Amino acid sequence: MPVLMVKLGLKYRDMNNSNQSISKIVFLGTGTPNADPKRSGPSVAIVIADQAYLIDFGPGVIRRASAAFAAGINALEPSLLNIAFLTHLHSDHTIGLPDLILTPWVIERSKPLQVYGPAGLKSMTDHIISAYQADISQRLHGPEPANIVGCNVIVEEIHPGEIYQDTNITVHAFLANHGTWDAFGFRLITPDRTIVISGDTAPHPACLSNYKDCDVLIHEVYSTKAFSKLPAGWQEYHRKYHTSAVELGKIASQANPGLIILYHQLTWGSSIGELIKEIRQHFPGDVVSANDLDIY
Repeated sequence: MPVLMVKLGLKYRDMNNSNQSISKIVFLGTGTPNADPKRSGPSVAIVIADQAYLIDFGPGVIRRASAAFAAGINALEPSLLNIAFLTHLHSDHTIGLPDLILTPWVIERSKPLQVYGPAGLKSMTDHIISAYQADISQRLHGPEPANIVGCNVIVEEIHPGEIYQDTNITVHAFLANHGTWDAFGFRLITPDRTIVISGDTAPHPACLSNYKDCDVLIHEVYSTKAFSKLPAGWQEYHRKYHTSAVELGKIASQANPGLIILYHQLTWGSSIGELIKEIRQHFPGDVVSANDLDIY
């Protein structure tokens, strides 16, 4: 059984108020497009009571959810996974979508999967269903027991603003700066804290208002020091569409998050310690680096 690190980034919550629900942030994947065997593709679960809300579904998402369930996070039992949000359509954030659609259903998910994300998500989902139609048909009409509901997917293509609300959580989407297509970050309001997930993004004018005074800011980052080692083309791309550690520190100094949790970390041979040191040139607050299966 994996050891799960438990840390809480609580800026405003009264720790003595036992009547409040406590949200958990479970990192199912903290990786990048690089095939790091220690890091699955990007995926974060916000867990409140018996419900998990996934943000992104990179490679390995269901196996990581199963590991978290085995370690005691009951809401991440794979057959219960039925609500997810997508920041953008890049493959390292979406390769787990067939897994998320099909594996929980094969093990008897009894609700449709609800997925919220940018334009193009509906087409991607429809093509996945089409690609696996022989498998779906065999499971529905062959000798294996299967229900007709759990393989269904309800897709909502989103715009900035409030995109989801239930008794546990309210989710606001805001535009990120990550290429020439729609990409989003999310501000999630739970009963005990406000959590912001940057998605893949360069600094942009709207980030401060959406990050401002959150309890936890989960943010992508790349090493400022190691950046100079990249070929010119990759330097241009990362400068335009990702956030350096120094830039993140400057943003955080104005946004004032209670805790920064780093994910999608591009170090290019630099160390995590050096990455955090670069952020702290401008932000003296709490900064930690997430690993797969960490809980905050």
